[in-house]
Amino acid sequence: MGRTGEGKSQLKKAIWAYFLLLIFEGALRKWVLPGLATPILLIRDPLALWIILKVWEQGKMPDSIYMKSMIVLGTLGIFTALIFGHGNIGVAIYGARILLIHFPLMFAIGKVFDREDVLEVARAIVWISIPMAVLIAMQFYSPQTAFVNRGIGGDTEGGGFSGAMGFYRPPGTFSFTNGLVSFFSLSASMVVYFWLNPGINKTVLIFATLAVIASIPLSISRTLFFSVGVALIFAVAATLLNGKNTGKIITTGLILVIALSILSQISFFKTATEAFTDRFTGANESEGGVKGVLGDRYFGGLGSALSNSTEQPFFGLGIGMGTNVGSKLLTGGTKFLISEEEWGRLIGEMGAILGIGVIVIRLALSFRLASFGYREMIRGDLLPWMLLSFALLVIPQGQWAQPTSLGFSTMIGGLLFASFNKKRQLMAETPAEKTKNTVPVDLTKIKYIR
Repeated sequence: MGRTGEGKSQLKKAIWAYFLLLIFEGALRKWVLPGLATPILLIRDPLALWIILKVWEQGKMPDSIYMKSMIVLGTLGIFTALIFGHGNIGVAIYGARILLIHFPLMFAIGKVFDREDVLEVARAIVWISIPMAVLIAMQFYSPQTAFVNRGIGGDTEGGGFSGAMGFYRPPGTFSFTNGLVSFFSLSASMVVYFWLNPGINKTVLIFATLAVIASIPLSISRTLFFSVGVALIFAVAATLLNGKNTGKIITTGLILVIALSILSQISFFKTATEAFTDRFTGANESEGGVKGVLGDRYFGGLGSALSNSTEQPFFGLGIGMGTNVGSKLLTGGTKFLISEEEWGRLIGEMGAILGIGVIVIRLALSFRLASFGYREMIRGDLLPWMLLSFALLVIPQGQWAQPTSLGFSTMIGGLLFASFNKKRQLMAETPAEKTKNTVPVDLTKIKYIR
């Protein structure tokens, strides 16, 4: 028993290390160890593999049809890439590691963590969001030559991405701005959750709320704007479907209005808002309005990917070829060799059969998780439901070719699995109601991981 407990403790520490490296690996690559920027890109991979092997050694890896199917497709992808595709073993392994290591890691995290661990990670995210907002404000208003805007490998030309009105999109502690967007999208879900279910210092929560709101214009990101909107929609939907949090939703809404009123009086927020509005308006016009943005961004160009699949080789051009690392190894430069959209990349790399197979698994798993999250929300537990507000944005069509996006997809999948691991369900406010309504939950009987 002692060894089992010690082993689980080590695994939990390893998962926390994976999470912290996800948040701060960009900082290591830019500011701390710029000379090791390239190897640090893969620093989470051996850790992820170690976690999977340890969970497997303990006989706790779930017997999941989703995981088994993905491993089969990933393995086949290596062989088809070598036989029919680009023929580079390094590129093939780099591409396949997404399906063979990081996807199974979701299930391993779900076996090691429990609901309380998920809440601890949620609290950490809320805490980190405050200094992260301060950092991106500094990056937003500083020239690209400033230390805070150093690029990968200490690049003095800056790590910001083109934004609007002469301002650049800041990356925060991440290598690229997409990491910042993912972080604050997840943070928004957790902030809303803690307003509905107190479990963190109220002062910290207030500052974190301000941080999330400020991050939207400072990031100059439409994706973050829509992601925060999705979190709020999930919260409102929970109120309409459950009816137990109406007062809390109204209170949360008032707090958001007050927070916006406070921030609107600060000049730095006004300037950032103007830049964000300029980009939002200009980009929407060029992409066909909000409908075009939402359709093309979220659904990842599935229609075009399917229509173009007949033009690709039957087994694709080779797994890994659509990644930046694959492009670098094959051509010496970094560019999109296949498709910038995730589903187009999958079909272009693996062909119609294998590529669509990966897409179907991701969609099926997302639907399965959504059904369980909905069930828990109806029963009164909003944690899985609010995690879903972010998970459904990144698991089905997140750009897994990019290591940071892949890491956030892996973490949110694992946290969502783990949020179902609880001895009792939180279904009421009073002790008497809890005694009456709580129901024991045995994870081994839940079939979402099978």
